[in-house]
Amino acid sequence: MLVEAAWIAIRSPGPLRAFGERVRARRGAQVAAVAVARKLVVLCWHLLSKTKDYAFARPSLTRQKTRRLELTAGASRRPRRHNGATISPTAAQRAAELQLQQQAELAYRRLVDDWRSTAAPKVVRARHRGAHLKSP
Repeated sequence: MLVEAAWIAIRSPGPLRAFGERVRARRGAQVAAVAVARKLVVLCWHLLSKTKDYAFARPSLTRQKTRRLELTAGASRRPRRHNGATISPTAAQRAAELQLQQQAELAYRRLVDDWRSTAAPKVVRARHRGAHLKSP
């Protein structure tokens, strides 16, 4: 189930998609899906243990899915309008949340690019121990 959730996360805009694409470029799509699934588990553990909300959540999408589950479970239908405000998210709200997700993905990509540019160069190590001690 986690890998199925990871496939959805890879297809949705946000930092998890950027992470998945970065891993996929190096290791392949299957390994990337498992890596994103692991990242989801770690993320869930941190959110639950610290009782915090996900920073890149889409509130209107969460409300819509929660309401759909309530209706499936047998909750009564309520009127479409409550005190003059619509219950379901407007197209503008959904577009704003989607744009926020895309900005978060771009911020993650920039973070990784900056991290790569400032990382120390890798040291090339001899294949066998003591190979550097042998004289030519």
